[in-house]
Amino acid sequence: MADQVWQLVEGDGPIVAAAIHDGHDLRQEVAALMALSDAERLREEDPYTGSWTEVAPVRLVGRRSRFEVDLNRPREKAIYATPADAWGLNVWTDPLPPALVARSLEEYDAFYVELSRLLTGRIQRFGGVLVLDFHTYNHRREGPDGPSAEPLDNPEVNIGTASLDRERWAPLVDRFISDLRGFNFLGRHLDVRENVKFQGGNMSRWIHKAFPTQACSLSIEFKKFFMDEWSGTLDTNIHEEVTRALQSTLPGLREELAGVID
Repeated sequence: MADQVWQLVEGDGPIVAAAIHDGHDLRQEVAALMALSDAERLREEDPYTGSWTEVAPVRLVGRRSRFEVDLNRPREKAIYATPADAWGLNVWTDPLPPALVARSLEEYDAFYVELSRLLTGRIQRFGGVLVLDFHTYNHRREGPDGPSAEPLDNPEVNIGTASLDRERWAPLVDRFISDLRGFNFLGRHLDVRENVKFQGGNMSRWIHKAFPTQACSLSIEFKKFFMDEWSGTLDTNIHEEVTRALQSTLPGLREELAGVID
């Protein structure tokens, strides 16, 4: 199941980079009931985030679409049962059979078992672990020719930290934000703010509940300024610059993590 639902690369070190909404595939029984086009699904997924995980030696990348099972929502909300669960979209042509839902939730449960194993191993070896949890969000919801959302309320990078112990992990959070802001991003600086648009999803909440003093998960939401969210077209230059910006934060994160877990 792991080979189908997620990809895990277990390198060395206490930093894990995750992109659990990168996937687009659906298993056959789910695809048969899907009312959305590939383009409609892609718009609400997090395409191109998987390659950003290459900044860390430990990588966890989702390979199935969040429309099959959403690994970043609580278990009872992991299947989009109604349009209210999915940005108003009519996801299914027919009601989902209970057996199909059960199989999707088996994938969900298996993922969190694997996540627990991965993080427990890192903590036992290094004393603590940092998870960089990459996501993206749309900012042109009025249509392909509509305006972008108000920048004041929609930072280019939103760092969600609501579920972590902010006092304990302050050195990591503050260093990451400072270093990412300080990076020379094609002659300017990124707009990086904390808990403005999002406060972090279920995976980060689960990590902080399971390992409150040993694991820090930063939920990092990039506005889709590096791509056209309606056509799916990628600006490779900007996307690659995001990778370089993330890479620039790793030395400082390693330094701060070592200080926190000593």
